[in-house]
Amino acid sequence: MLTPHPPRPPYPPPGAGAGESDESLAAPLRAGSDSEASRSAALLMARHWQPAQDYAAICLATPGTLAHMVTAAAFHQILDRLVLGETADALRPRLLLAVRDTVANWSAEDRISEVLPDLQKPAGGRGMRATKSMTPENRALAERSFQGLVPMAQCLLWHTAVEAESINVPAALLGMDADSAAFALEQAREKFREGCVRAHRELAPSKDCRFYNRLLDVPIRRGGALLPDVQRHLTGCRYCRHAAEQLGHVENGLGLLLAEAVLGWGGRRYLDSRPGRGRPAGARGRGASRHGGGRPHAGARHRLLARIPLSARRAPGAVRSSRALLTGVGIAGAGLLATVLAVGAWPDGGDGTDPVASTSASGARRTLPGADTQAPPAVTRQTRLRNAESGLCLDIKGGPEPGAGVVLAVCTSSWTQQWTYEDDGLLRSVAGADLCLDSHADAGVVILGTCADTKNTRGDDVRYDLTVHGELLPRWDETLALAATGRDPGAEAVVKVRDRSAGERWLTDPVPATDGSLSIGGTGRPPARAAELSDRVAGR
Repeated sequence: MLTPHPPRPPYPPPGAGAGESDESLAAPLRAGSDSEASRSAALLMARHWQPAQDYAAICLATPGTLAHMVTAAAFHQILDRLVLGETADALRPRLLLAVRDTVANWSAEDRISEVLPDLQKPAGGRGMRATKSMTPENRALAERSFQGLVPMAQCLLWHTAVEAESINVPAALLGMDADSAAFALEQAREKFREGCVRAHRELAPSKDCRFYNRLLDVPIRRGGALLPDVQRHLTGCRYCRHAAEQLGHVENGLGLLLAEAVLGWGGRRYLDSRPGRGRPAGARGRGASRHGGGRPHAGARHRLLARIPLSARRAPGAVRSSRALLTGVGIAGAGLLATVLAVGAWPDGGDGTDPVASTSASGARRTLPGADTQAPPAVTRQTRLRNAESGLCLDIKGGPEPGAGVVLAVCTSSWTQQWTYEDDGLLRSVAGADLCLDSHADAGVVILGTCADTKNTRGDDVRYDLTVHGELLPRWDETLALAATGRDPGAEAVVKVRDRSAGERWLTDPVPATDGSLSIGGTGRPPARAAELSDRVAGR
């Protein structure tokens, strides 16, 4: 039980003395005292300015003056709301949302974007402007649950799971002692999980989904295996697969779940930028264990394995990384791997083209448990890359030289439309053997660049992971995907925040009768080999 006058926390947040909670600093703003209000505003900004500015730079895809302007505008909005009587608890996530919405609103105004051209970066304001929803489909339940929590619970969860801060920090922001805050944190975690389960039931698209509601929750909570009929249901129900993944992240990876659910845009990058994680800003996460927020548990590995069916666990000769294991955990052993093996390959585009096969993050082809290990190895071949939404092909604008633009064009047999995808992740131009698609040299606009050596610090800028759905994800930031700025010939190729739309899917030409040179007019489809399907399909 919270005491009426809790003792002062031993480690107050920056910008104020011990015992000054965010709410106590907001009181003078509502009272109308100019001198006290000015002091309170300054102290609140001192506490929350830097994270907000960091996120502004992520949303804009650039640091600098514009990030300062966005942060100042967001603070102005939040302080106005405090004056009108809103609580100052959970100020941090609300401030970050104000930053995101400010960038989205400014980039949508042509008059503003004309005088602030940095708003038009494809991986920043321009991409945000084209995004239909900031909340990913596989984070909808968590977003609904978090917004339904009381501000105190939001504050405790956000600062411990996302910001990776000691319990003393949110305790000080709330004016609580650390012991009371720790107790309230456990309650907040349980309320959040209950909210996810409730949202799954309330938003369920079918009676079957509602029926399996508790059969999903209880085994995942206890670390046991799902019932066979639940696993069968998950193989055909994307909604319940997403629910199982989110419930799994509540136990292991709550920070990643909250960042992506609440912020959506740039959530993973913001999470990785937090100083409490002890890693440099912009470093990519490699699984739930790096994104924190889960309860420490001595039997964590045992619990993870218990959720994966025996048929999907590591078999002799099968190559599976730690990321593959965590992906399996994310879907709570949903039997998705069995579905992948049964389906063989994603359906074609209806015009004789085939989706690009998946590879691993390391560039090596993976063999899934149960795959035919005697199948012939994949042969690197030339192909066009046809955009599934527009039907146009990826082409080089002008001659094949470093810095040349890459655009959509009517599909022809031109050499500038021929590409090869190699095991090391390079998308190499056939017209220029030393040139590859570079997604990180021109603020998100894709151009031709020199194919970097694997030891080069820019190696990931010209390397991509291919999902089973035909998406091309740049390795320097796998929350982005290769797409085009429009559907007409001449539209630029860019990387933007991945939304799983048809405009981010790329289809290849049919495999010729014999492996070798490309046959544009060839027919037929490649054999369905599970070895070509990525074990990360569950998270893509």
